[in-house]
Amino acid sequence: MLGLLTFIIIFGILVVVHEFGHLYFAKKSGILVREFAIGMGPKLFSHRDKEGTLYTIRSLPLGGYVRMAGWGEDKTEIKIGTPVTLTLNAQGLVKRINLSKTKLDPTSLPMNVTAYDLEDQLMIKGLILDQEQTYAVAHFATIIEEDGTEVRIAPKDVQYQNASLPGRMMTNFAGPMNNFILGVIVFTILAFVQGGALDYKTNQVRVVDKGAAAQAGIQSNDRILSVGKYQISNWHDLTSAVDKATKGLSANESLPVRIDHAGKQKEVLVKPQKVSGHYALGVLVPLRTSLKDKLWGGVQMSVDGALVIIRALKNLVTGFSLNKLGGPVAIYQMSNQAAKNGIESVLSLMALLSINLGIFNLIPIPALDGGKILMNIIEAIRRKPLKQETETYITLAGVAIMLVLMVAVTWNDIMRAFF
Repeated sequence: MLGLLTFIIIFGILVVVHEFGHLYFAKKSGILVREFAIGMGPKLFSHRDKEGTLYTIRSLPLGGYVRMAGWGEDKTEIKIGTPVTLTLNAQGLVKRINLSKTKLDPTSLPMNVTAYDLEDQLMIKGLILDQEQTYAVAHFATIIEEDGTEVRIAPKDVQYQNASLPGRMMTNFAGPMNNFILGVIVFTILAFVQGGALDYKTNQVRVVDKGAAAQAGIQSNDRILSVGKYQISNWHDLTSAVDKATKGLSANESLPVRIDHAGKQKEVLVKPQKVSGHYALGVLVPLRTSLKDKLWGGVQMSVDGALVIIRALKNLVTGFSLNKLGGPVAIYQMSNQAAKNGIESVLSLMALLSINLGIFNLIPIPALDGGKILMNIIEAIRRKPLKQETETYITLAGVAIMLVLMVAVTWNDIMRAFF
């Protein structure tokens, strides 16, 4: 249960922070944000701000989304012949179009729609008592959708396509940018929680209680000089040396480890312990504990994490394999393990996943933010936008690719986890 709760919290925070970036810069660019949702599924709570953005909390606590006018597939369609009700303001303009059968207004006019334009002409036409009538629609009118969600209509002047090119580029980049910022913040919090920033540049170590190194007499702040025949000068050398030295290691076999303890060198025998299929000496990365180190450490850990992710993406391109990818099932497993290991592991996982989400979304695939930014760049080079139909087809192709990839990755995760 704790693992599931951890997964929901981590996944929810990452997505909401990402979408808030799009929300904030869309509004700054003059784009109407019709809805900002936390969670998915049926609506539990809603609030509309003075700009017409509907903020909702939905019943399934999995991520969230932002609906920008004219962005992607965000369109309001009314089928010809659909029965609706219209609410008029004092000037006789339509201020609300109701498609829902649950939210009824006794003062509204019933109509069967025969034509409408809620983007340019702002009008709706239909039959009222067998007579066709046309009504002008107010610029700030709302529409109650079939599921009961009431959002603003989206005239063209407040749509995504009408914003400036720099505004659209910043709106697209803001989601990944927020994930990078969150990663730095969480890593900085982690540095304070664990008492300092991780120092990968030294061969000094912290010793895990009752671990293999502790049982061999190694103490915290000792320096490991060599493992077997491999020399050690930093943490990367140590992990690489342990990996090489333990290949083919038999049960109960020990490794010679040379250490520096308080300026004196000595060699001890360490019997590595197998953890999750890998041998471990039972040591941790040392900490730099000054205030400056803690603050800078958050940035440094973020950069280190980003470089690891970029290298993994490079390896994925040169040698694609589904086993190198992980979907929601894999994230749940990692969340569950992190919850068992404590708050430090949870914070580390959240920071890494946030940076990973930011980098992944910058890949220039049409369905991702990177694909939208690429189309913005193409528009800047051509000095004119792509046709909206062309952009829609490209985006749909990207969505199809991402859906197929997500299904394949999730199925692969399930097979690895349960079979």
